[in-house]
Amino acid sequence: MNNNKRSRKPNQSTTLRVREIESREWWLWAYAVTVTLALAAGVVALSFPGYHLGGDGLFWSDLKERVRGLAALVLLFDIYTVYQHFQSQRLRKQLAEGNELFELITENAADMIAVVDNQGHRLYNSPAYQKILGYSPEDLQGQSSSDQIHPADRERVSQAAEKARLTGRGQRLEYRMRHKDGSWRVLESTASAIRNGNGYTEKLVIVNRDISERKRAEEMLAHNALHDRLTDLPNRSLFLDRLQRAIARARRHSDYRFAALFIDIDEFKVVNDSLGHSAGDELLIQIGNRMAGCFRETDTVARPGGIPPKSVAVDESLARLGGDEFTVLLEDISDPGDAIRVAHRIQARCANPFVINDQEVVISASIGIALSARSYSQAEDLIRDAELAMYRAKRAGKARCEVFDPGMHASAVRRLKLETDLRRALELKELIVYYQPIVSLESGKIVGFEALSRWQRPEGLVLPGEFIPVADETGLIVPINRTVMLAACRQLAVWQSEFPSEPPLTMSVNIAPKQFAQSDLAKEIHGIIEQTGVAPRTVHLEIMETIAMGDAERSADVLAELKAIGVRLSIDDFGTGYSSLSRLQRLPVDSLKVDRSFIFTMGDNSDSQEIVKLIITMAHTLNLRVVAEGTETEEQISILKRLNCEMAQGYFFSRPAPADAIMDLLRSRCVSRAAAAHV
Repeated sequence: MNNNKRSRKPNQSTTLRVREIESREWWLWAYAVTVTLALAAGVVALSFPGYHLGGDGLFWSDLKERVRGLAALVLLFDIYTVYQHFQSQRLRKQLAEGNELFELITENAADMIAVVDNQGHRLYNSPAYQKILGYSPEDLQGQSSSDQIHPADRERVSQAAEKARLTGRGQRLEYRMRHKDGSWRVLESTASAIRNGNGYTEKLVIVNRDISERKRAEEMLAHNALHDRLTDLPNRSLFLDRLQRAIARARRHSDYRFAALFIDIDEFKVVNDSLGHSAGDELLIQIGNRMAGCFRETDTVARPGGIPPKSVAVDESLARLGGDEFTVLLEDISDPGDAIRVAHRIQARCANPFVINDQEVVISASIGIALSARSYSQAEDLIRDAELAMYRAKRAGKARCEVFDPGMHASAVRRLKLETDLRRALELKELIVYYQPIVSLESGKIVGFEALSRWQRPEGLVLPGEFIPVADETGLIVPINRTVMLAACRQLAVWQSEFPSEPPLTMSVNIAPKQFAQSDLAKEIHGIIEQTGVAPRTVHLEIMETIAMGDAERSADVLAELKAIGVRLSIDDFGTGYSSLSRLQRLPVDSLKVDRSFIFTMGDNSDSQEIVKLIITMAHTLNLRVVAEGTETEEQISILKRLNCEMAQGYFFSRPAPADAIMDLLRSRCVSRAAAAHV
């Protein structure tokens, strides 16, 4: 709206109205006085003697009656004039009061109120304009209102004003107006028409409200709903939306290709457990910032509404799904090599040490890549496949990247079915315990057993190698091992009673990594021992070497708690991890179990035999006993005896078997020993 005319004072329009009323009032008075004087003069003239030459008495009588009637009309006219005068006075008073009320409201209103004529000239601007936008009345007089409106909004404002003039009421409108300091404010505006007596619009009353703070709050809420609060990266919802748009675009354009990367930080839980969650959060923030620098300028993201892609905006192509999982959308790639190169770039950046609380932290990342294909219609499916590829990378040794292939999906479906069946197996008590004897190499007697879980399905026995990895990943290993320990301790109590010996038979039970992480592990095991009535010293707990040695300080604390309840402790699969003599001597363990990989090659591999010899020597130096796993041949047994290994287990003595078969084995050995003694 143009503002070529100088703005009047707030009450100038009302003043003109009052002056118009006064002008009409004085005209009425002048007219009344003139008429009254003219009539009075006529009456007086008629009353003078000699004015009429005739002397007819009847004439004079009629004349007097007419004069009196005329005088009465004049009096009535005067009364009417006085009445109109008082009515004008009353209207003038009401108008003045309305003007005062208008001034009071507009002068103190928080909203900006403006009155404009049909040419867009400002007739009135409330003081709120200066309070909110910083413009004084003088500033507004010298400017066009369209100059203050954002260029992109001017056409909408002009159309809304025209609509208000035509319909009498404008629509609610939001637009941006420049503050005097140069910043932009968001206004919410409504317009109402002021019509004249003929029904035509003369002016518009426009009420503007500053909603900048509200809009900022709304934008913040919208941003928070679609972004991760910790890293401020897009969250799962926003990333899936972007990915869905990319899928739609790929369906429209056959030459358009993209890739989704699923990134998982290896061993992130170790950082959280050792340095604390606040340090873990800081690490995630730094990881996000560092990965943001790994993209090419052509890594783009689809724009809504057909807007062409632009150079990559990090907060749109990189997202955090939750925890230590990140995703990346790479658009307009030419071949899978582009995605692999970006993945390697991310891994290289992440491999450099991070500094958290003045401490260096080194991490690695496993990355899965899923490439666009016409078979994809849902973003969730593509993310799922990228995640499957990531898990393949982890199983292949971590700090790797893998590209998804359909075989992974089939494998994942099989794994999911296995997990579902495994959960059901726990409910149906299909998980049973097998036992493998541990034999003294000096006496040849069975001195104990290792409890091993088996899955007895209706269609046949499932070996541990098929379901234990799934149980480990899903956490089902915890209830499985709890069931195994309870059943094994009950069975040990039976065998100890049936076959008493000195020392008594023992039972070795494996402790899974997820069990070892439990804060109440010692309390749980102590409860099982008390429930079954076995002597704590006859229960041997086997902990994998990589777990026991991974965090020496925490491992020492957990092992000390277990040792306090009286159980014996053993390091399982010894020789495959990164043990050292200094670490080992700080742990309260009682024995080592040499890994079967060394025993298997010991007969024809001198290096393996030397490693076994070194392990046995080191163990004896620390007053630890040694158990050799996986013994299968007479030669292996002979070598172990020569190396002074105390115990062994393996197929040479017995395969793992159910409790009734082990009972038969124990009875037969008792009979054999009795027969030998009799002879």
